[in-house]
Amino acid sequence: MKILVCIKQVPDMESRFKVNSSGDWFSDADLAFRINEYDEYAVEQAVQLREQLGDSSELTVLSIGPDRVQEAIKKALAMGCDRGVHIQDPDVHKKDPWQVASIIAAYAKGKNFDIIFTGFQSQDRGSAQVGVTVAELLGHACATTLVGFEYADGAVKAKRELEGGVKGVVRLKVPALVTCQLGLNIPRYPTLPNIMKAKKKEIEAIGVADVLTEQPLSVTASFYPPAKKGGGIVLEGDVADLSDRLISILKDKTSVLR
Repeated sequence: MKILVCIKQVPDMESRFKVNSSGDWFSDADLAFRINEYDEYAVEQAVQLREQLGDSSELTVLSIGPDRVQEAIKKALAMGCDRGVHIQDPDVHKKDPWQVASIIAAYAKGKNFDIIFTGFQSQDRGSAQVGVTVAELLGHACATTLVGFEYADGAVKAKRELEGGVKGVVRLKVPALVTCQLGLNIPRYPTLPNIMKAKKKEIEAIGVADVLTEQPLSVTASFYPPAKKGGGIVLEGDVADLSDRLISILKDKTSVLR
């Protein structure tokens, strides 16, 4: 069985974000980066399936982006993936979900992956569209927001998280794509021996132009922080005086709005 897991490197959400000089994304100068949280659940589930199937399977981890995404790929390799694929694209942040999915699908087409794992959504964009679009482009069965996964006899049994906390179970024949959600598993920490082994594993670097021969339309976007608002007013003193002052302030604000 051939398994593919797609991951994205995103900024640590505790970072302090600043708009870049071109105004189309955030500046990554002082940011720390990590694997997208939902993609870690995807990697863990893919590794568990790889362990279940043994030597009859191969697990590939794929990521799109600049050179720094190789650190995310190396972590996935240390978690148990067999080989890595880095699609080199320093401008991936300028692409919309359809364009990103088109790159993944173009790479995967013809390689006969039986199961593809992705995260439910990315923490920086949050569109939740890439995984399902890849499935559509490849013509694969698809189940989203997985919180349970089983594989046997060429079929996937997927437990999905639906609206209101309801759990739904679907069965998919391979080839299939699933998107992974919080609650599916607990991602493992790479051990030191596995980190050392990962250094010897192959990471294939491919230019995005070599994968997607027909370049999609460019997307022009602007990115800016919300406008700053005035500060609040703290009133102190006796309750009787405060009520009169509050009424006076509200009258002033109302007259300005008129």
